[in-house]
Amino acid sequence: MRFLNFDEVSLLTELGHEVFSNGAYTDPDGAYTLPRPGIPDAKYYPEFAKLARSTPKTNLPPELIDPFDCFIIMHSPNVLLQNWERIKHKRVIWRTIGQSLTGIENKIKPLVKQGLEIVRYSPKERNLVGYAGESTLIRFYKDPMEYQGWSGVDNSVINFTQSLKGRRQFCHYDEIMPVIKDLGGKVYGTGNEDLGEFNGGELPYKLQKETMRRSKVMIYGGTYPASYTLSVIEAMMTGLPVITIGKKKANIDGFEKFDFFEVDEIIHHGTNGYIANEPDDIIKYAKRLLENTPVARDISRRGRETAIKFFGKTTIKKQWKDFLDADNN
Repeated sequence: MRFLNFDEVSLLTELGHEVFSNGAYTDPDGAYTLPRPGIPDAKYYPEFAKLARSTPKTNLPPELIDPFDCFIIMHSPNVLLQNWERIKHKRVIWRTIGQSLTGIENKIKPLVKQGLEIVRYSPKERNLVGYAGESTLIRFYKDPMEYQGWSGVDNSVINFTQSLKGRRQFCHYDEIMPVIKDLGGKVYGTGNEDLGEFNGGELPYKLQKETMRRSKVMIYGGTYPASYTLSVIEAMMTGLPVITIGKKKANIDGFEKFDFFEVDEIIHHGTNGYIANEPDDIIKYAKRLLENTPVARDISRRGRETAIKFFGKTTIKKQWKDFLDADNN
């Protein structure tokens, strides 16, 4: 959520809105360790930042409500539900991020009748049992001018997942890790110290983009219950060829079941990426990419074209503008 926060605060700022985000990214005091750079064009609110740091998000005081016209809450159902009576006279938007399940939808649904708007991130959320509806669908985005320049010169295999082993089945450790070990790859992200030599750690922002440009293959296991995450968008937009698991693994037995995974519908096997559910198959396709540069280049080009079509900044920026402006018509 902290990465998406950066993207959407940046976009809303570009659209001309004055945005305060609980101090993060719009706080020049350096009170937060940010995984993304600050947003220089965002207006700074030191008084709001100071107040936000000393106030529970679930109990917003009038000083953090009255000055604002609109509240966008990224998932955080408790923040929405516990503040609803205090903020419902404002425009309130619940922005989904891939973490909603039936229990949450059922709690949110009554608020929709009272004026809550919902911005969905994927059409697959419509398959949720108890689906609370939507005001619009706006996907996550990336800037093609920022994520580009793939070369694959390191001929390496990578994965981006936080706490891969610790979250095991939710991030598909048992499918990903045999591939990383067999091909000498790296797993990047926080909480992967238990992976030993295969832990790449958390990369600084610029180095993360450079690593995607230089790597040859990314293995994608998703994070249940998300339909897609930012890492697969960033990889495809960069041109980094992606091998993803499919629904067979993404839909986890023993937990709430619904058809939520979307990456294996965005990726078409052998055209703009590969789909494989078993380590041996993932290794087979990874070796094809590692050993055949022309094939990798074709996958790279088509994957990037797909990412721009679905997640390109220009399209998403217009969708946010049209949606926010519609309230004034």
